[in-house]
Amino acid sequence: MPNANGIASIASPFSVEATLEKLKAFIASKGLQLFAHIDHRAGAIAAGLDMQPAHVLIFGHAKAGTPLMVASPLLALDLPLRALVWEDAGHKVWVSYNTPEYLAQRHAIPPDLLKNISGVEPLIRAALSAA
Repeated sequence: MPNANGIASIASPFSVEATLEKLKAFIASKGLQLFAHIDHRAGAIAAGLDMQPAHVLIFGHAKAGTPLMVASPLLALDLPLRALVWEDAGHKVWVSYNTPEYLAQRHAIPPDLLKNISGVEPLIRAALSAA
């Protein structure tokens, strides 16, 4: 499992495209806003380069994120939340994200506000298990 300091990754049983669609649908079903979808591979191809599929979804809700950024303004560098959907060299699809614990440590998030972003892993897992 590809993990780095503060990053968790969950294997997806679906293609990159299906994983993206499941995540987008689940994000919308939870009343969260999808602020952006960045297709890094498309950017590489436009520049005459190639890379593995890699998409970043940026999503969240102002009601959850605003109190965090009020408490720790630099957290705006990491919010809204992000999920990276990518394919490794073996064609395995992953969804990676910054862990809430990492963000809490990095930005000194007060413990009572950590719940505002602690749903990222359950959200991804639920989206990947949705039929």
